[in-house]
Amino acid sequence: MTRVLVVDDSQFMRTVIGNALTAAGYDVETASNGTEAIERAAASDPDVITMDVEMPECNGIDAVERIMATNPTLILMLSVHTDRGAEATLDALERGAVDFLHKPDGSDSRTVTHLTTEVVEKVDELAAANASSVALARAAASAYATRSASARVADTSAASRAVAGGEAEAGTGADTEPSTGSERAHSPPAGPDLETAATAGPRAESTESVTDVTRSLGGFEDDLAAHPTIVIGASTGGPKIVEGLFDRLPIDLNAKVLVVQHMPAEFTERFAERLDARSEYDVREAADGDLLRPGEAAVAPGDAHLEVASNVNGRLRVRLDEGERIHGVRPAIDVTMRTAAQTVSDRLCGVVLTGMGSDGAAGIEAIKAAGGHTIAQDEATSPVFGIPCQAIETGYVDAVVPVTALVEAIVDAFSTDGEIDD
Repeated sequence: MTRVLVVDDSQFMRTVIGNALTAAGYDVETASNGTEAIERAAASDPDVITMDVEMPECNGIDAVERIMATNPTLILMLSVHTDRGAEATLDALERGAVDFLHKPDGSDSRTVTHLTTEVVEKVDELAAANASSVALARAAASAYATRSASARVADTSAASRAVAGGEAEAGTGADTEPSTGSERAHSPPAGPDLETAATAGPRAESTESVTDVTRSLGGFEDDLAAHPTIVIGASTGGPKIVEGLFDRLPIDLNAKVLVVQHMPAEFTERFAERLDARSEYDVREAADGDLLRPGEAAVAPGDAHLEVASNVNGRLRVRLDEGERIHGVRPAIDVTMRTAAQTVSDRLCGVVLTGMGSDGAAGIEAIKAAGGHTIAQDEATSPVFGIPCQAIETGYVDAVVPVTALVEAIVDAFSTDGEIDD
């Protein structure tokens, strides 16, 4: 029987979620805080954990990091419907959690009954997920911890050098030029190492480094098509993979990038800000009528479909549509990919990443039919293989690659191989 650990500091929430999962046929244990969750995870080795974000003693974010580093498990976050909750949830996803739901707080029509129904549905999805995703998530969490430790060491060393330098300057009277703060640093924060995470999975076979490709095209840009457009679609398990992709996507590619990540409206603006902070691309949440230029990226808002309205002189005009949900979701990957296929006359690449369901399959087919290039994440590195699998089964996917090779595959999609780009 599948074991689920329910972690929440509210006895009421532990009871209602636990009862719903028990009724659905799961073996349920509970924990009242992060410290207890770490102990229970080690002792009972649950298949799935539902984790509250805000808890005393040890919060959900720290608990995720500890559990993923020592006892890797598929973790579903439950967060409050606030800006603080959104940021904390994205932090938890970066540390290895694979999905999240937000708790009802009276700001909308959602109730505890809605939440328990959604929890059971999500746990069903995760319980059926590819088991190798656990190793992927663990490696992501370990890489995060390693980078964080390295950053702390670097900060300490830098501080020591600054103090020493300050003392020297005080003695010599040397002037220093202050930082204006007006320059956009785009220095990636500590986060999961996409390459390390992928190659650590038990079924991941590719060990080819993408470092050279992602840091610089090294003159290869002369052989690339002009005005490239990339459409990326993802769902469950996608945020940390999309962040890793943007961390390495070369600005020399000069692409326009559209991202459709299944995510509530309260999260997509914050998600776009996080992508912007770690990427050389200018990333923002899309607004109706936005003009997207080379080197810019737009994230579909969590409550609207993102459509490509026009493509003129290498620039895209987008529009938002709050129409019916497609595949039960809005935004839908299919909508963005289909309108891009209909509108973009320059080189186009569609990429589908981890997630549950079939959204993106029709979009991939449309892009391929329009002469574009299509890429799907492989099963070994997909926390949930539904979306890539459905796309692959259409027969219209050009390349199936692990996360290690995603960026290189995207760059290759725009190689002219000596052809003259019209």
